[in-house]
Amino acid sequence: MKPLDLLVVATHPDDAEIGVGGTILASAAQGLRVGVLDLTDGEPTPHGSPEIRAAETARATEVLGLEYRENLGLPNRSLQDTLEARQLLAGVFRQTRPRIILAPYWEDVHPDHVAASQLCDDARFWSKLSKTDMPGERFWPPLMLYYWSIHLRIHPKPAFVFDISAHIDRKMESVRSYESQLLTGRSAEFPTVLDDIRDRSRYWGWTIGAAYAEPFASREEIGLSTFDAISQSHA
Repeated sequence: MKPLDLLVVATHPDDAEIGVGGTILASAAQGLRVGVLDLTDGEPTPHGSPEIRAAETARATEVLGLEYRENLGLPNRSLQDTLEARQLLAGVFRQTRPRIILAPYWEDVHPDHVAASQLCDDARFWSKLSKTDMPGERFWPPLMLYYWSIHLRIHPKPAFVFDISAHIDRKMESVRSYESQLLTGRSAEFPTVLDDIRDRSRYWGWTIGAAYAEPFASREEIGLSTFDAISQSHA
């Protein structure tokens, strides 16, 4: 397949939409090839099933206009950075060859999210190994960034904040695709889960003088060769 510009690794279906749905839409609008890899099917849940979650994911994928979406089939609730899981994920990196990987942030109360973040780090390294039986040619993903997929009420310091103002409505449309997780059996009293998701985007937009935005962390320094991007964001 043609290499991706951006690959979002999501622990569960709906994590990508909630965490970086706006960034996905903005990137696609700029002509970038964007994909999502869900690590698990997210089941069991109180109102879901594998079939329901697959249908919801298909609807969200259509809203986002993704070039690629797959599910790695790892176990929900017991996700671990095993050697087998690492090899499977590294194989996807070698086949999709993304310029940028967006991975879950490394700190959370949800064990699957923590394991997924570590798994992404380790699979990134394995992706470049030679003399293996992994599919594809050896590949070192140039940049890995981390998005907020966090249950803890913490406020990590982002490396940068991405303006999604023009895409907030479609982001929320993609999130609403997951009715079994976000709407079914939930209170309609303010603030709802959807209120929380939109308002967090509004808060991060406020931090950069925009309407809506999404934050990102980085373990490595981010290099620039021009100040244009920074100056435009603060114009």
